[in-house]
Amino acid sequence: MLRPVATGRAGAATPPGGPPPVAAARPGRDRRRPWTGPLAVLLVLFGIFATGAGLGRTAGPFDRLTSNGAAERAKAPVRDEPAGLPASRPIRLSVPAIKVAAPVGAVGQAPDGSIAVPPLSRHNETGWYDRGPTPGEPGRAIIVGHVDTKSGPSVFYDLRRLKKGDRIEVTRSDRSVVVFQVDSVEYFQKNQFPAGRVYGDQGPPGLRLITCGGAWVGGGTGYADNVIAFASLVSSRRP
Repeated sequence: MLRPVATGRAGAATPPGGPPPVAAARPGRDRRRPWTGPLAVLLVLFGIFATGAGLGRTAGPFDRLTSNGAAERAKAPVRDEPAGLPASRPIRLSVPAIKVAAPVGAVGQAPDGSIAVPPLSRHNETGWYDRGPTPGEPGRAIIVGHVDTKSGPSVFYDLRRLKKGDRIEVTRSDRSVVVFQVDSVEYFQKNQFPAGRVYGDQGPPGLRLITCGGAWVGGGTGYADNVIAFASLVSSRRP
């Protein structure tokens, strides 16, 4: 399924619960497709995420055009952003505040149209959604990761602990390093996924880290919520 983020499974480690939903705090680019045209239609029909062990299903592109979606976008912090960079796929993610240092592979779409995730055999890896922008390009790049497995915590187990101002570094294949700063970390019920704030290939460079969280409800849902870290580009450097 399109399970773009870490997901828990029955018998997994203690579910990573958290406060109610409030602000707190793989292969190359040639496989990408534009967000307009036929793909946009497919995303409308299928949604981005499927329910199940992974993230919940999104509301879909039509819902992004509602007044609620516009209000959500209006809440985004306003500040001067560095200019966007050329495309270069991410290869490594570092989030010092939660001790994450992980490789980044590319994930595409699952057969049902949702975002795929790294296989559970590589649950300590993260996955960049290769149909969207690369980190540092204009628009919102998406990196997903598992929260846990039956054997214990996974790469994004502590994602919920990030706070505003924490830094995220992404190393890209062109050897540049793009640095993002967390704006907020929020919980969303899986049937209220904020698609309008997560997806998009225009506007200032942003990053979304996504996993599962909240209460474990089992069945086809897994965890009740999605946990999303919203971040904005603050700088970039080359070796």
